[in-house]
Amino acid sequence: METDCNPMELSSMSGFEENAEINGFEGTDMKDMKLEAEAVVNDVLFAVNNMFVSKTLRCADDVAYINVETRERNRYCLELTEAGLKIVGYAFDQVDDHLQTPYHETVYSLLDTLSPAYRDAFGNALLQRLEALKRDGQS
Repeated sequence: METDCNPMELSSMSGFEENAEINGFEGTDMKDMKLEAEAVVNDVLFAVNNMFVSKTLRCADDVAYINVETRERNRYCLELTEAGLKIVGYAFDQVDDHLQTPYHETVYSLLDTLSPAYRDAFGNALLQRLEALKRDGQS
């Protein structure tokens, strides 16, 4: 079976709350969206062609922008806020204020709607991880 990543590296979703103590924000409501965006990128980079936090568009405590190119070679600019992720442009570092797209609670849900190749890569990685766990349990 072909795999798209090392399944042992497949992490659980790296939400801010899980990393609050590490990031020094334990006990506060403040989120640094740039840190959150970097965690989002690290979680799914294995299943897309390219993905990175925008260096051109300004990040703030409440918003960050992520550029993603799917395996189908479609490019998107995503906005990350407390509400979730949504497409704000169809090119890197592009924000179209007139674009009306829905928010997705997770990057997984957003990419699942955009990229069949993402679904395949994620499914293959999950299957590899489950097989590794099964082997570890038998030894």
